[in-house]
Amino acid sequence: MKKIVMVFISALTLVAAMQASAAGDAAAGKAKAATCAGCHGANGVSANNLWPNLKGQKADYLVKQLKAFRDGQRQDPMMGGMAKSLTDADIANLAAYFSSL
Repeated sequence: MKKIVMVFISALTLVAAMQASAAGDAAAGKAKAATCAGCHGANGVSANNLWPNLKGQKADYLVKQLKAFRDGQRQDPMMGGMAKSLTDADIANLAAYFSSL
């Protein structure tokens, strides 16, 4: 029983560490998000039905989608170009910002 508890605690610690390392800086993301506002709105709410709202999206979802655009796994002429220059840190920061709204 003691061994099971230790394994469980170790697993929880590992998950927490992974989440912490993936977490971005929302303040840095806000500064970087100025280029997103043209399509996705200044507060992450798009005025155009063709572009999704980013406000309140889950951070992990945003990270996955931005990396897919950047790496060419997801195709869109506008987003592919916008995401090409983003670093992993930029993506984490943007995700932290939009998910915090």
